[in-house]
Amino acid sequence: MGKRIVSGAGVLVLAVAAILAGGIYLAAALFVISCTAYRELCKAVGVHARAGVDALEAAGYLGILLYYFLIWQGTSGPVYLRQKTTLFLFMLLIGELMLLMAVYVLTFPRYRSEQVMAAYFCMIYGPVMLSFIYLTESMRYGIYIVWMIFISSWVCDTCAYFTGMAFGRHRLAPVLSPKKSIEGAVGGVAGSALAGMLFSFFVAEQAIPDRNVTWAFAVLGAIGAVISQIGDLAASAIKRNHEIKDYGRCIPGHGGIMDRFDSVIFTAPVIYFMARILIGA
Repeated sequence: MGKRIVSGAGVLVLAVAAILAGGIYLAAALFVISCTAYRELCKAVGVHARAGVDALEAAGYLGILLYYFLIWQGTSGPVYLRQKTTLFLFMLLIGELMLLMAVYVLTFPRYRSEQVMAAYFCMIYGPVMLSFIYLTESMRYGIYIVWMIFISSWVCDTCAYFTGMAFGRHRLAPVLSPKKSIEGAVGGVAGSALAGMLFSFFVAEQAIPDRNVTWAFAVLGAIGAVISQIGDLAASAIKRNHEIKDYGRCIPGHGGIMDRFDSVIFTAPVIYFMARILIGA
């Protein structure tokens, strides 16, 4: 437990530092995290089946590199790139699929079709969804809104754990995760909503003029908490299907990047889109 607390605190400090630095520093940090998450996922689902990096996996890394370059340029690059970013991103996502298929047919029968589909899934699931942390931080008022990604994930996890320990009676997903309870899930949602409301009242409202956004941050906390629990269970389901305990060992006491950021991966895009709707960011 001590190792888990220390490493968890270290991850928190690094996350705070990257977000406060923002810009290219945050994009670079997320790129590294995304590549690590991609490798862990590839190993888990059988894309990474040998030592080193093979052609199929390398095609995924290339796609991740180009993707992060585009979203960075889309927020701080020349006007032309900023105006065409959405178009270029769609082109990249389609082009990446074609690249993976090209590797598949040119090396046939080295890979199976399910490995190709898994490689594309791994790129979207980890790297693309994590990129919404950067996109959220880059939006209007984003330096405040981005914290809701972590509040709704990690506060929910903590509150759900203690609420479940105290009041848990009914299993939420008895086959997949027997220790999680419906009472714990409700406690996690309530705790995240309260944390979002307090964060807005003491921090965000002071910086967002002419807006009473406390209610919006509470809603972000609640919705993000619901989604974060789905993300947590989804990552657990993949591990169960492939009979692994952890995705990696890079975070002592927690496992890999996917073990620590499984809920954040889901909350990041949801907080981004909901903030655009509720706050007009």
